[in-house]
Amino acid sequence: MSVGYQLAYRLNVTPWERAGREASVQFTGLLAREEADRTPPWGRALDLGCGTGSHTVELAERGWSATGLDAVELAVERARRRPGAETARFVVGDVTRLEEAGVEGEVDFFLDVGCFHGLDDDQRAAMGRGVTALAAPDATLLLLAFRPNGRPLLPRGAGEADVTRALPGWKVLDVTAADTSGMPKPLRSTAPQWFRLQRLSR
Repeated sequence: MSVGYQLAYRLNVTPWERAGREASVQFTGLLAREEADRTPPWGRALDLGCGTGSHTVELAERGWSATGLDAVELAVERARRRPGAETARFVVGDVTRLEEAGVEGEVDFFLDVGCFHGLDDDQRAAMGRGVTALAAPDATLLLLAFRPNGRPLLPRGAGEADVTRALPGWKVLDVTAADTSGMPKPLRSTAPQWFRLQRLSR
């Protein structure tokens, strides 16, 4: 998928970026839920597959110590030029090799807006191991994934069983249908869901 994303950013064909912006009301509410049981400052947040960084910057502006990570260097370059980027940190790195990305633990909150669901099973397991290794004892993870769909040119999607298989040290707290009002029709038909997980006690 990384080659496809590199080409998409080079051609400025990134419908997921637009969809993310237009679903901001729901996303803001989901972040408020993450903060409800915490005391500010909220802690460290890692945005996995951050793209051009809109969510990373929002996390930083809300008071998180936020880092955005993406394997596409062009996307990270654009993130670093985004208004408000000085409030966050952006790194080029592979979500399946977090130990090599220069991201240190402990991370209190992980965000994945459409990265995991495009990975193969081995990559998902590797990402799960990396996330777990970085996670603070009570860390949470908010993950957006299309339902498994088998459609060409779209991420393969992931269901709850796929998520829990890759993250055996975590429990699913909640599954919420995503707001698809700003998505192009082909993406709306994938019926994406938000999965909220918490790290199990060690």
